[in-house]
Amino acid sequence: MTTRFNNLLSIRPEILSAKIHKGTSADEAFQNKTLRPIIKLQHDLLIAVFNNYIVKHKNVFFDLNLDQQLNYISNAIQKDIKFRNSLKGMVIGQFTVEEYERYIQNSSALNKRMMNIVKERLIQSVQLFSSPKSQ
Repeated sequence: MTTRFNNLLSIRPEILSAKIHKGTSADEAFQNKTLRPIIKLQHDLLIAVFNNYIVKHKNVFFDLNLDQQLNYISNAIQKDIKFRNSLKGMVIGQFTVEEYERYIQNSSALNKRMMNIVKERLIQSVQLFSSPKSQ
């Protein structure tokens, strides 16, 4: 019988550059073994969610220059608590029970790592946010 644990782990992409060494801290190991693969797996969903966020906020994102758009992404993640919690839920929902138990031991630091990775993925994908004017 297949378990949720096996199913979750089997669909995660492997990230070869996310190495874990002897001197790697527990938080960094969790980041590389759990957070990065989950966030990569959820990439398309994160893009769709941020596109929806832009629309719900009256498309002002599209009137901004590139630097302002990058700041907009950062501010949305840092200052909009509901949006931030939604993003966290998309990642935490992909944890195994064991990963969740590890996460709750230091959730504050791990949340910071998680949101930084999500922010960087959105920033690196800024070209994917298409203006409704160009559609």
